[in-house]
Amino acid sequence: MNKFIPINKLKIDSNLFNFVNTEILPGIDIQQDQFWKNFSTIIQELDPINKTLLEKRKNLQLKLNNWHEINQGKEFDIHEYKQFLSDINYLVEEKEDFKINTENVDDEIAKISGPQLVVPITNARYALNAVNARWGSLYDALYGTNVIDETTETSQYDPKRGLKVIEYAKDHLDKIAPLKDLLWKEITKIKIEDKKIKFFYSENSFTTLTNENQIIGVRYENQYEIKELILLKNNLHIRVLIDPNHQIGKNDSANISDILIESAISTILDCEDSVATVDADDKIVSYRNWLGLMKGDLKSEFLKNKKLVNRTLNKDIEYVSLSGERKFLKSRSLMLIRNVGHLMTTPAILNNDDQEIGEGLMDAIITSLISLHDIKKQDGMINSLKKSIYIVKPKMHGPEEVEFTVSLFEKTEKLLNLEKNTIKIGIMDEERRTSINLKECIRAAKSRVAFINTGFLDRTGDEIHTSMFAGPFVTKGEMKNSTWIKAYESRNVTIGLKCGLQGKAQIGKGMWAMPDLMKEMIDQKINHLKAGANCAWVPSPTAATLHALHYHHLNIIDVQNDIMKKEEKNTIDDLITLPLLNRQNLSEDEINAEIENNVQGILGYVVRWVDQGIGCSKVPDINNIGLMEDRATCRISSQALANWLKHEIISEKQVVNALMKMSKIVDNQNANDPNYKSMSENFDSLSFKAAKELIFDGTEQPSGYTEPILHKKRLEYKKINN
Repeated sequence: MNKFIPINKLKIDSNLFNFVNTEILPGIDIQQDQFWKNFSTIIQELDPINKTLLEKRKNLQLKLNNWHEINQGKEFDIHEYKQFLSDINYLVEEKEDFKINTENVDDEIAKISGPQLVVPITNARYALNAVNARWGSLYDALYGTNVIDETTETSQYDPKRGLKVIEYAKDHLDKIAPLKDLLWKEITKIKIEDKKIKFFYSENSFTTLTNENQIIGVRYENQYEIKELILLKNNLHIRVLIDPNHQIGKNDSANISDILIESAISTILDCEDSVATVDADDKIVSYRNWLGLMKGDLKSEFLKNKKLVNRTLNKDIEYVSLSGERKFLKSRSLMLIRNVGHLMTTPAILNNDDQEIGEGLMDAIITSLISLHDIKKQDGMINSLKKSIYIVKPKMHGPEEVEFTVSLFEKTEKLLNLEKNTIKIGIMDEERRTSINLKECIRAAKSRVAFINTGFLDRTGDEIHTSMFAGPFVTKGEMKNSTWIKAYESRNVTIGLKCGLQGKAQIGKGMWAMPDLMKEMIDQKINHLKAGANCAWVPSPTAATLHALHYHHLNIIDVQNDIMKKEEKNTIDDLITLPLLNRQNLSEDEINAEIENNVQGILGYVVRWVDQGIGCSKVPDINNIGLMEDRATCRISSQALANWLKHEIISEKQVVNALMKMSKIVDNQNANDPNYKSMSENFDSLSFKAAKELIFDGTEQPSGYTEPILHKKRLEYKKINN
């Protein structure tokens, strides 16, 4: 058991205390004693306010439950319901129009539209891989996924499939960087002559790009030979690699060996939904990896294909403009850090009454402290060229909680001697009270907001929990087609644009959860761009490369301008329309299938969380399709079942039977994992118990969150097994 260090009415875990003092503070001109004194002052001032805000959530939920119980069996009146929400201050008064005035925002957020990765900060290998995914091989992304229909039965390079890949890639170039009267597959040589790029199709015949301004520079093999041609489309770079000695290049008519796509423009390093950090030592792992990224010296050593790999951050790429000017391309995603929300407390720091403090308070101060290592850099691997810190804040409920976060950031800036508004906020629009009051939430952070993003799964979890007493909800599949979610997705963009986010902040959309189904992603995820989002989440670097192609085809500014021209509709009524179930629509088989689908997802996720401390992974669903699962998916599944239990659509016996049946399936799906522990041997494991509690105690969980139960079970597991 770790010791605690008493500091100004706080007790700091000794390991955390030493980590801050010996690893973070050196080199950033902040004195140890002064830091902890001011840290303590902020915690003592804000922690009680945090608790008051959480109590307000609880009281509002009780009022909602009571209203729905009183109105059970009555015909739902949307106007009466909306008035009730206003009366209890759940729906706040919307004030006059305004525009955000956020300044010093990096181009990756303000000007460049593109994919965004979300990666658990606790895994250094994954974190480095994500940050380095600024560039991705289009050839590799196509060859290794189902985007190309041509199948191969060999582990060796398949020339037939390779030709399909090259055909697809060059066809893409024809669409986004067309040549005059020629196709890319027809060129035989790319040369620079008289500061002009020429594309030859015979010894003496050449053409140029239709828009020669798309060529921004080259990289040379020698003073005569081009090894890279660098193009630009919709503020995204494309690097055409030329290598006559490469396996692919030597057989290509123009010796093109690959096409590199500017892919993951930004990456969220996640301290929240995708990690399992339950104590001080876990938090230190998170903070240490963030420190390595901010300093630029994070390393990861691992075996891949029986070879030792040392992964570090990529250095920027030097190239030469056509006028001969030396320039650089960034080789790393812009890094944002996602802190935890307001709910959770941490055993890493206790107050004078030996009560845990709010984990989000600790996150904000320490991740910002670490970010000083980047802010103070003059050269090298700089993350923010604008000297800003980007903190994504999840699970805030309404404007008052956004205001609280802004206050926390202001005090953190004073503590760290930073200019006001250095710390930018990313507002996750994933809780119902935030969606309904989004304009006022943005107003509360109008000088800091750099990001808004919808989160369908968490938002659905809160939709169910908020109206738990109203009646049974539709299935997860049907939920995606419900009236409220269509309003939710469109309002987020419309309100963001109306509040002036264009050119200053990201308007993002959620995750594509099926990393193996890239053809389907190509077909569907362009809809996020058509909806006006200038960034969207993807589950892997490969997915980022493929999703980036969408941004070549559509200019998001044009899409957003078209949206702003349209007459705005008042969609608040649609947003608060409850997606309740018509009981006659579902057969017994359909009900059982829904139970088993939800139960299997919960078990598959929870067993890794509790037993192995894995907060995000590709979990096979009931049909063995790999889905990227985090706490958001667990939240919606557990709340869906809790709701049906509440309204007697299903019975406790049905759920228990499904838990026992699905545990065997999950055991089989994890049979090749040497660290996996069976759940179906006696149905008495901590993970199995956690799954049961998430479902059967789901109605009582704050906002339907899974964290309290998962943290409790994980701590218990660590105590038993350490």
